[in-house]
Amino acid sequence: MTPSRRVALITGASRGLGVAIAEHLAADGFHLVLTARSGEQLRAVAGALETRMADGQRVVWHAVDVSRPDDVTRAFACAESTFGTVDVLVCNAGVYGPLGPSESVDWLEWAQAVEINLYGVVLACRAAVPIMRRAGHGKIIALSGGGATKALPRFSAYAASKAAVVRFVETLAEELAGTGIDVNAIAPGSLNTQLLDEVLDAGPERVGEDFYARSLRQKAEGGTSLSTPAELVAFLASAASDGITGRLIAAVWDDWRNLPRHREQLARSDVFTLRRIVPEDRGWPAE
Repeated sequence: MTPSRRVALITGASRGLGVAIAEHLAADGFHLVLTARSGEQLRAVAGALETRMADGQRVVWHAVDVSRPDDVTRAFACAESTFGTVDVLVCNAGVYGPLGPSESVDWLEWAQAVEINLYGVVLACRAAVPIMRRAGHGKIIALSGGGATKALPRFSAYAASKAAVVRFVETLAEELAGTGIDVNAIAPGSLNTQLLDEVLDAGPERVGEDFYARSLRQKAEGGTSLSTPAELVAFLASAASDGITGRLIAAVWDDWRNLPRHREQLARSDVFTLRRIVPEDRGWPAE
């Protein structure tokens, strides 16, 4: 193993965006620890990555349910025993959960979605932070989504959990101020992944006519390229993003490549954060 290589642990790395992230970080020279629930799929992804890796660069995989504390603990133990550290954590594992009106969807499925989307991020961060504290540096990147910043009817478990992820990221970033550990969330854009297929399979009765129609258009037009959010993850995993922390950054809409030029201004502002809008923000007259 090449000591100078950094190590990235990626959750939800068996397909879709997780694979694209792994490919980008592998191209940047990282050792990789891939996790997901399907060991068979992870083995295939790891095998494909190995054929393109440089001499001395390694990828290992570990079947993990991110909502289970023991699974997460074992994954980080595997990373430490293999590579000695974890420099970058990418929390990509996520699900839509049950689709339909909040009062009628299955409660256990709703709760499970929160466990995967939110608890899975918190548990992974709890395991990563002590390792990164000892090293004096680290990068944590959590996948959020459109449900975090606007109401998303019939996707309540997804929307609520993704909003919670952003506020957790903001909170953790403040807890880790001065440690050299940066924590950010990203909105990846409208991706043509298995989640889109779930929407189309559910049909307009469960997801709503408008959302279903938009999803059909997205499927036909191709959606956001997986490379776009994967490139943002690679940027946030790099030294170029040092000091940028506590933010929700949109891969498609934000000029994130130029953020290093505004690092000090960004640190003094609440740009790219979740905040309450008050009447004055919209120019309402004072009473």
